[in-house]
Amino acid sequence: MYLNDPITALKGVGDKTAALYHKLDIFTVDDLIRHYPRDYEEWRDIVKIGELRANQVHAVHAMVISAPQTVHIRKNMTITTLRVRDDSGACDITYFNMPYIKNNILPGKKYIFRGRVMLKNNRMTIDQPKIVSPHEFAQNVNRLSPIYPTTKGLTIAAITKAVRAAISVLDPVVDYIPESMRMEYGLSDLITARSGIHFPADREMMLACRKRIVFEEFLFFIVSVMILKDMAAQEINDAPMMRIDACQDLIGRLPYELTNAQKRVWAQIETDLCSSHLMNRLIQGDVGSGKTIVAILAMFMCVMNHHQAAFMAPTEVLAKQHFESVMKLTEEYGLPFKPVLLTGSLTAKEKRRAKESIILGTGNVIVGTQALLQDDVDFYDLRLVITDEQHRFGVKQRETLAQKGIQPHILVMSATPIPRTLALILYGDLDISVMDELPADRLPVRNCVVNTDYRKKAYEFIAKEVAGGRQAYVICPMVEANEEIMGDQPVLENVIEYTAKLKKALPDTVRVEYLHGQMNPKAKNYVMEEYAAHHIDVLVSTTVIEVGINVPNATVMLVENAERFGLAQLHQLRGRVGRGAEQSYCIFITTSSQNDTMERLQVLNKSNDGFFISSEDMRLRGPGDLFGIRQSGQFEFQLGDIYQDAAILQDAQVCAAKLYDAYIHDRASTDEAHEYYAFWKYYEEYVNSNVDFINI
Repeated sequence: MYLNDPITALKGVGDKTAALYHKLDIFTVDDLIRHYPRDYEEWRDIVKIGELRANQVHAVHAMVISAPQTVHIRKNMTITTLRVRDDSGACDITYFNMPYIKNNILPGKKYIFRGRVMLKNNRMTIDQPKIVSPHEFAQNVNRLSPIYPTTKGLTIAAITKAVRAAISVLDPVVDYIPESMRMEYGLSDLITARSGIHFPADREMMLACRKRIVFEEFLFFIVSVMILKDMAAQEINDAPMMRIDACQDLIGRLPYELTNAQKRVWAQIETDLCSSHLMNRLIQGDVGSGKTIVAILAMFMCVMNHHQAAFMAPTEVLAKQHFESVMKLTEEYGLPFKPVLLTGSLTAKEKRRAKESIILGTGNVIVGTQALLQDDVDFYDLRLVITDEQHRFGVKQRETLAQKGIQPHILVMSATPIPRTLALILYGDLDISVMDELPADRLPVRNCVVNTDYRKKAYEFIAKEVAGGRQAYVICPMVEANEEIMGDQPVLENVIEYTAKLKKALPDTVRVEYLHGQMNPKAKNYVMEEYAAHHIDVLVSTTVIEVGINVPNATVMLVENAERFGLAQLHQLRGRVGRGAEQSYCIFITTSSQNDTMERLQVLNKSNDGFFISSEDMRLRGPGDLFGIRQSGQFEFQLGDIYQDAAILQDAQVCAAKLYDAYIHDRASTDEAHEYYAFWKYYEEYVNSNVDFINI
């Protein structure tokens, strides 16, 4: 069996099951093997009932001392209870909607029950435990079992079985990281890493395998950045722009004074546009630091030099909002802008008119999504492309424009502050401008970090804000409930059930809807537009709203299971509020009482400075956070996290430089050249088969 074989090549995976895998973006055997665990479950030794601890998963070997009793609570809801005892005490066992379980449990017999312990009415209760045979328990105790991202109809057990089968029948593959580099950086070989990340013998093996895969992810990315940098260095600006006095006049007419950071960044951009080389610049700055007006100035200078400018946004909603802002500025200040909007949801007639305007040059400021890069979109004289938020202008996109005979200046805007040491690696192909200053009149967001006891007050506060005409976000880490045990982690809130719960908790007049990444693009776009138009009061969502929506009327951000997210991502989420004139608030609810977790979250409580927060995020991440904390911001590698794995990132950069120098400048010995060849051969195949990889 080969990596590129379809998932149906595996025994037991038919078309119906394959359709479920497709929902997880798993189409080939390689996709399946790269579907890494999001966590692990560790089976610990059996404990005495007297040693049980609430909110932890435990196994007990106990005798049933009361026959199971089933009670019908309401329609479609039953609860089956029984009591068990060992020589240290007794506890309750509870099953939901499993009335048949009483047929499998006999009073007076001993069983191994394994499940999550809850404290109910001052009595220890094990909820929904699995009954485990002594043989099964002995096989699993002290081992790590993978917990995979799933979808409805596809269980963790089924994915585990498929992954195990794929690894067992996979043909050997060549390790594309040279052995000398594996030895130097302490990396596992490829076969060990691919098997061990799924089925590690212990935590040490898991960490070693993870390190290899993270290193590989970073290595490919950094090499791609180096290629981009070389391409940019060779691009000559054949039509330098002229400085325009009208730009300074516009700055003077604005109803506010630019910050010193805005003035500094604008001067850098102006110099780039007038130089003999094409601009490739990143503007890093918090939400509200004023990146958009600097982008407007760049487009103004471009248009005044009789060229076209394009503004790409990550979502249709944000593209429309930017388009409306450009229209408003055009009318207020009499700018020579002739804006055109191009997104996927336009009608065929609207798209045709927009494309005609673009190619004829009657539209000189084009705002849109990646629809701008489609083959049938041709520009009259495009000289500036601005990409907002998560879009990095990658190789494939650059090639698309180059084939049209266009050499545009590139300006990338990011609201995710990254420590400079990491930014220089991750954005090695771009010159970096930093906006580290907020306008003086901007109200800072008020923050609080609380436990679940505060939830009722939080709901009351949201209701009060909505009654005052404002809106709120609620963020959950999961889309839907996962009924399978998730190690010792607390139960995670999910969007689907939380929405139903919130509708009951808030007044009937409050309009609550949900949003998540598994919805189809049309449905997601509709919900975001409804929220932006204030037809929805409270939006329950996953982190899909991290970018791509601007609602100044939203004043409350409530984040559930805040301990599951990185500080940088929580700060990015917080940036969804505080965009209007009203005071805004962010409530971080955590289920953890651990000191290190509280120390980390208190950073958000103390500061709204994204650059400080990102530095603290890098400093405070510990080994225990490897799978517990969600990745953040723009660089969402499968396993790698730029904060947690900063040291690996820096090692990968050194390795990438060696490989690239040997490849480009032929500075390798004969033995090294032979080793390096395998890497470059695989790199070419991998990047060509993963179009989006280079555009992370």
